[in-house]
Amino acid sequence: MRITVIGAGAVGMLIASFLVEQNKNVTLIVRRKEQALEIQKFDLIRKNLDGSFYTAKIQVDTDLSTIKEDSLVIVAVKYGQLEQLYKTLRTLNIESPLLFLQNGLAHFQEALHLPQKTIAFGACQFGAEKENDHTVVHRGQGVLKIAVEKGRKELFNKLSSSLNGKIQLVMEEDAEQMLFEKALLNCFINPITAIVRMKNGELIENEHTYHLLLNLYDELMEAFPEIKADFQFEDVKNLCIRTAANTSSMLSDRLQMRPTEAETIIGEVIKRAAKREKALPTLNTLYHLLLAIESGEKM
Repeated sequence: MRITVIGAGAVGMLIASFLVEQNKNVTLIVRRKEQALEIQKFDLIRKNLDGSFYTAKIQVDTDLSTIKEDSLVIVAVKYGQLEQLYKTLRTLNIESPLLFLQNGLAHFQEALHLPQKTIAFGACQFGAEKENDHTVVHRGQGVLKIAVEKGRKELFNKLSSSLNGKIQLVMEEDAEQMLFEKALLNCFINPITAIVRMKNGELIENEHTYHLLLNLYDELMEAFPEIKADFQFEDVKNLCIRTAANTSSMLSDRLQMRPTEAETIIGEVIKRAAKREKALPTLNTLYHLLLAIESGEKM
């Protein structure tokens, strides 16, 4: 099976490095020529959880028009890059399955307006960190959840075999609910780590951030009580443990002076709570603090 991964951030690089171990028909599409040249020169290097390294010889390109008609396309760019990318995706073969790996919920309805017959969404629950333009670090063991919103679910069985257990693939039934639950997990880790500049694992080691996590859990479960049975505080703690050494995506964005995904992740959860007349005071405070920090850094 031919696979194209669009996006060479931490998630795109890590998944591409695992896929190419079992499948040489993998192409990584990057945005910058400088990164393409670096991967061509040094190959794609992955640092594993045990400290070992894997060097992946992978096809790399910057031209989206080179995507083959029979490719399964994994879209691993940030939400802010999707608007421009949709124009190209509309030109692809309608038989080409698409898998979107963005955080948050804003892309869900947008992607479903594309003409492709098979569209799926993924929620990454593993740790990945981009060290440089050709090196990615696997920071934490976890799963890749996939829900096919329309089209042929069996197409993703081939993806599972290509990953060969390197990342466990879990199929879910409800894409929107899956994305919402991932957004909730992101609401615990991302805003606090981005504000106090901590690694994920430190959140449960520091008594003050642990207290914030407990407050967030209580108010989010009050706003969305229907998920409490399947969403325990232990899930939050376990995610912090599994990705302990990871730099969260929002903290990474702050360190790189990029806009965070506060609007598409935290903002969307706050909007859903507001429709239920729930205020989420702790999350609202963190949300506005993060946006205030961002706006101050732009000055």
